[in-house]
Amino acid sequence: MIVGTAGHIDHGKTALLQALTGQAGDHRQEERERGMTIDLGYRYAALAEGAPLTGFIDVPGHERFIHNMLAGAHGIDLVLLVVAADDGVMPQTREHLAIIQLLGIPQALVAVSKCDRVAPARVAEVQAQVAALLAPGPYAGAPQFALSSVTGEGVAALRQALLQAQGRVRQRSVRGGFRLAIDRAFAVSGAGVVVTGTALAGQVRAGDTLLLGKAGKPVRVRGLHAQSQAALVAEAGQRVALNIAAERLAVEQVHRGDWLVPEWLHAPSVRVDIELTLLAGEPRPFEHFSAVHVHLGTQDVTARVALLEGEVLQAGQRMFAQLLLNAPLQAVHGDRLVLRDQRAQRTLGGGWVLDPFAPSRQRRSEPRLRQLQVLRDTEDLEQALPALLATAAGGLDPQRLERQFNRLRASWQLPAEVQVIATRQGQLLFADAQWCALKQQLLAQLALFHQQEPDQLGPDRDRLRRFAALPLERPAFVSMLDELLDEGQVSSSGPWLHLPDHKVQLSEADNALWARLEPCLLKGQFDPPWVRALANEAGCAEADVRLLLRKLARLGLVHQVVRDLFYPAATIQRMAALLLGQANEAPIVQVAAFRDMLGIGRKRSVQILEYFDRIGLTRRVADQRYIRADSALAQQQARH
Repeated sequence: MIVGTAGHIDHGKTALLQALTGQAGDHRQEERERGMTIDLGYRYAALAEGAPLTGFIDVPGHERFIHNMLAGAHGIDLVLLVVAADDGVMPQTREHLAIIQLLGIPQALVAVSKCDRVAPARVAEVQAQVAALLAPGPYAGAPQFALSSVTGEGVAALRQALLQAQGRVRQRSVRGGFRLAIDRAFAVSGAGVVVTGTALAGQVRAGDTLLLGKAGKPVRVRGLHAQSQAALVAEAGQRVALNIAAERLAVEQVHRGDWLVPEWLHAPSVRVDIELTLLAGEPRPFEHFSAVHVHLGTQDVTARVALLEGEVLQAGQRMFAQLLLNAPLQAVHGDRLVLRDQRAQRTLGGGWVLDPFAPSRQRRSEPRLRQLQVLRDTEDLEQALPALLATAAGGLDPQRLERQFNRLRASWQLPAEVQVIATRQGQLLFADAQWCALKQQLLAQLALFHQQEPDQLGPDRDRLRRFAALPLERPAFVSMLDELLDEGQVSSSGPWLHLPDHKVQLSEADNALWARLEPCLLKGQFDPPWVRALANEAGCAEADVRLLLRKLARLGLVHQVVRDLFYPAATIQRMAALLLGQANEAPIVQVAAFRDMLGIGRKRSVQILEYFDRIGLTRRVADQRYIRADSALAQQQARH
């Protein structure tokens, strides 16, 4: 069990822990000189003979050191709220209580200290104050112990209550990756760098490799202590000290707020969706895009808060919100956090993490808010997955879910109705019905394209994606299209995609124009007229001729050799036959010989040969051009 103190400055927190453990606190010279706790203090003691060691974290009570208190309060199992009998409830009593409530600490005991300084009536008065303070919250009716750390009165009863609470501590799950929020780092002679913190999840062993901090520096665990004792394994719920090593690792490179996590879990983010609760005692409403300090684990980063369900949050109310952080935060679903004002002078509220990888667009959309409702109402990944898929039109990334819920994919049990779709950028999860509906939507859009463009064979892949406007990223769209091609529901002719029964249909006007143009192109033989000349001869607009010839090129009826120069398919076949006939004598094509063969100029001959290079009939190597007898056009000639 890990116990943390809370309470106003000079209410006897450090003295009480010394009475409970027999160990002195305030080891720092500045703390001894000033007679106050400034930073976190740590002790380990057995509360009874043969009992396991209990970890104690002593936090500072001064308002200037709330950030240190927050760094020590995460991950504790029980809070020991200390209220001095002479002072009674004070400002930091209230603020510390608000913080531990926001962090969701499951158990609380109250120590009314310094009872040797006041009359019994004053002790009863303070106990009544504390009971009234706790009544509205989760610690209503928490046991109170009147005691004195000087005389020892009441300390034994508190120790016995702590022993009983130890048996009620909820065992933390060791499922998932190891997470350690570092609160101290120091160098040990002969050992190197040692870091300490409370393990929030998973297990760690000597020899494991973890990633350190935002940069993700790989470090090796050389040895470890759990609850201040040498151990082979440390796990969630324990105070842990790790001796870590890495190339050129210095203690100055490790800071409070850094995390140690396995490689697969390392994913710091700067946008985090949360459910935000504003403290009931806040005098002013919280406004959209306000600046705050965010405390999560031992991290303290600044951020703006974008409210997602309105422009203002009233005191005591809750709302979905997005943190726009000024530095990356390492978080997972369910993490508790605390928000303080821009100047870090008072606690505003807090909440818990819903999605550490929040979107930058459509964050207030109805589907996104439904996703956040699912994440708020369901803690278990398997339970949340069907509802999340129902609101994720583009599918879910399983690697992101692993990091979001701190659950490796191997430990999941996917529902039977979930499909795993492989894409070029990894896997995606879709509900069966959702994936089938998207496929049918794509087929319907392709049919609509054929209806709107009957004279085109079909769109290419990227044009179809734009036309269909499905809520899929390109890798998922490509996988869906490949699946439809494999199933025979979509066919391809070169780059053009179409339904299997689709045939290109020229309009009556196009057919009439083609009937006038085709004789001109055939008559020109190896030197057909350009588009402009064809338009003049047909007595129509140049743009109309160009558009029609490009349609015919997609159908394979003509071939565009260069811009505005088209050859009928029959003429291309004749020129290919001449080349292939020459190949029987010599595989090398000479431009001059080809020119003489066709009876046209050198420039036009080169243009035709370059076109043959593009379609694979010839291949140019340096200054030589070779005929490829294995090309598709050559094989077509052989069949005829």
